[in-house]
Amino acid sequence: MHSIKQLQEIIVKAVNEIDYPAQPKELYQPIAYLMSLGGKRLRPALVLMATDLFGGDVEEAISPALAIELFHNFTLMHDDIMDNAPLRRGKPTVHEKWNASVAILSGDVMFVKAYKLMIQVRPEILSGVLEVFNKTAVEVCEGQQIDMNFEVRQNVSIAEYLEMIRLKTAVLLGGALKIGALIGKANAENADLLYQFGENLGIAFQLQDDILDVYGDPEKFGKQVGGDIICNKKTYLLIKALELAKDQDAKTLELWLQQTNFDTTEKVEAVKGIYNRLNIRQIAEEAMQQHATKALQALENIDVAPENKSILLGFAEMLMAREN
Repeated sequence: MHSIKQLQEIIVKAVNEIDYPAQPKELYQPIAYLMSLGGKRLRPALVLMATDLFGGDVEEAISPALAIELFHNFTLMHDDIMDNAPLRRGKPTVHEKWNASVAILSGDVMFVKAYKLMIQVRPEILSGVLEVFNKTAVEVCEGQQIDMNFEVRQNVSIAEYLEMIRLKTAVLLGGALKIGALIGKANAENADLLYQFGENLGIAFQLQDDILDVYGDPEKFGKQVGGDIICNKKTYLLIKALELAKDQDAKTLELWLQQTNFDTTEKVEAVKGIYNRLNIRQIAEEAMQQHATKALQALENIDVAPENKSILLGFAEMLMAREN
């Protein structure tokens, strides 16, 4: 069994060795640029972890793992255009450094390249692997669209929000693990349990992100604390606060959501004060813990030697203990 660090290093080496055509440079340079910005490479590492879990050959999983990383970065490239985001991992986004047309086209090529890498699996599992990849890719796009729909909707329920983050974030973790399980020759039941582990862990991960945005340490969080409050982003915390707020708190919250001219520090402190009175952090942490528990239950039910699961347990703990 490999450690998480060893698997991440295998991915980093493989990413660095991707050979991009020289021309047209406006098409390929943005891909090389985005892929060079780093990140934790956790999603592709999950493909390798799952293959390793079932005693498969990690080398055989490298191309599909790279496919997952290319697909993930393709979604980031297009998301940045939709969000008009100026920065990605502290550096200018592709559409800022080049332009939106370049970012759209480069993203399209990334998706095709992801497919070329994903089909490099044994012929007998190709159809199963592509079924998982296709379903995952469509669901990620559905999640992004639902998230954009939320921006112009007054009321969003907790159930709707959880479904959106399941699609936008969690299914990619589940899909990466299931593809790795198929490469490692897992049976259908074990592959599905591993998918459930990834999906629930992904939901817990996003809920933790919502909490860190308000309650994280600015030094460690890596982005502006309270950013979600400033731009009225419909997170688990805001949706739950709107559901629970009464009388003056409800009026104050509504007032801040409608303000167009405001002092950002004042808004963050006021909304955070309402969250504190309503015990929103604890409620969100309990929801996060429920999904983390479901994930660990699914992992426990997988029929492999308990010691083989230690790396995935470690991964879950690392994800849930993060501060950024």
